[in-house]
Amino acid sequence: MNERAPWLTHFGFTRTPFGKSLAPAELFSRGPHQEAVARILHCIAEATLCVITGEVGTGKTVAARAARATLDPSRYAVIYVANPAFGTRGLYVTVVRALGAAPRFFKAEVMAQAQELLAAEEAERHRRVVIVVDEAHLLTPAQLEELRLLTNAEMDSRSPFAGILLGQPSLNRQLRLGVFAALDQRIATRYQLPPMDLGDATAYLRHHLALAGRSDQLFADDAVVRLHRLSNGIPRALNNAATAALIAAAADGKELVDDACAKKAVAELTRE
Repeated sequence: MNERAPWLTHFGFTRTPFGKSLAPAELFSRGPHQEAVARILHCIAEATLCVITGEVGTGKTVAARAARATLDPSRYAVIYVANPAFGTRGLYVTVVRALGAAPRFFKAEVMAQAQELLAAEEAERHRRVVIVVDEAHLLTPAQLEELRLLTNAEMDSRSPFAGILLGQPSLNRQLRLGVFAALDQRIATRYQLPPMDLGDATAYLRHHLALAGRSDQLFADDAVVRLHRLSNGIPRALNNAATAALIAAAADGKELVDDACAKKAVAELTRE
């Protein structure tokens, strides 16, 4: 059953304007987003480690998706780890399975197996492995040490893969601790994604509305200001706020999302 929500019909949207299922080419790109993508691609080209941090919902994973979309699958094998809560053996198991092998049982054996497969991927298949670890601030000290060990190759002269760590700002603080100095020194580039300013938020809303079939201005300026303030410039939070305001406008039979609709969205999303 493909029933459309009444508010979508009210505004004549061809699809939900603030959904998550966007093709990489449709993602909204702002200056900081482009910077993050550039740093990720540099890391991949040099087979080094990269750390991208930012508050929840700022677009770290979106930047990784955008970078991945530019890679030739015949030359790169991307391993995406959505949640690293799998213990110290889990990283090696994930790599081995992603590269098409059955993990050996003992940790020392599966560690050697992962290193062998990583080396073979580049030497025999001429593909660079890219390991993307999301929610990397959840990595334990033991897991971070395993990641460092996995980067060693040819007497520590190079890394057998490119590693991208995506996490909240606490990840950077953790890596700066002296106990992680050896890993921190291997990080070639790092970047913190800031929230959107008001100009970015305005462009973001227009971009998503256009994708859904409305290129006109549906949000009044004062409504945008209120929704930006509510979301603190976080794209994911702005998605929720904009959707709530659109629903409020449709319920009132309005063709424009005015400040009154934005106030209703704020009241709904901040209700205890």
